[in-house]
Amino acid sequence: MSRSKRRRRAFALYEVLLGLTIFVVGVFALGRSVENCLNASALSFEDDRVRQVLANRMAEIQATPGFPDAKKETKVATGYGEVTLTQRSVPAGLKDDKDVEMNGINRVTLQAEWRRQGVAQSRKIEFYVYRQG
Repeated sequence: MSRSKRRRRAFALYEVLLGLTIFVVGVFALGRSVENCLNASALSFEDDRVRQVLANRMAEIQATPGFPDAKKETKVATGYGEVTLTQRSVPAGLKDDKDVEMNGINRVTLQAEWRRQGVAQSRKIEFYVYRQG
């Protein structure tokens, strides 16, 4: 076998090895991307579930007659772990254009707290509730 044929075969072997290396790196990168997408989807579903818990509690407070509880804490199972829902209600202290305090308006704060992979997370919403006293 001539020297030039051996060189061509060796060069072809290097081409195959280089192509295989590039393919393997691409497969690993694709696998990592899929993993990141799955993690992002899970986080998004968890956030959506917590927002739904807050929205449901807000609707419940708005639909219930009478003034909201001054302080209330509830634990809610979400499927992603337990969420602690804290409700606080205080008089809003709003004044009209004549600087007279408007009665019957409360500012309600709902705060959801949970843990994601050992790290504390929280979301909070505030809204007003009007009740004639």
